[in-house]
Amino acid sequence: MDGAGNYDSGDDYVVEFLGYRFSFNTEDFEQRVTAAAVKLGLIGGNELDEDETADLVELVERDGIDEARSELGRYLVRHWPEVSLVQGESLVYWLKKLVFRGAWLDQRVKEGKLEVAFDESDAEFEYHDPDGGRALLELLPTPSWHERQYRR
Repeated sequence: MDGAGNYDSGDDYVVEFLGYRFSFNTEDFEQRVTAAAVKLGLIGGNELDEDETADLVELVERDGIDEARSELGRYLVRHWPEVSLVQGESLVYWLKKLVFRGAWLDQRVKEGKLEVAFDESDAEFEYHDPDGGRALLELLPTPSWHERQYRR
């Protein structure tokens, strides 16, 4: 499924989502998965050790954790019935969605179809049409896992 719109930073991880096929190098994928977990409030920050990162990556890549390597992984496995869904929203779906959303936006910036700026006031990136056309609609709000957040 090659073609325009498919993000590629390497071939360590190849994931399909909503008709797109994105391939990532290890560092890119790990950073995107961790950032998605932070954005959802599943974890409090992006300072994870190697095993915690591996557990999150496995969750996103394989839709589950076979054998947890870290306390974070054991927390997710042990509390999966409470953590997997928040108000009917799937944790794995939203982690993948945020990984893909970020890669899709980065691909559009690379292609010159979007411009990016950092908004200091809310510490978020903003995306705009470089031709001055209609501004990109606000990204949809995400569900929150803050109440079920993993704490060391």
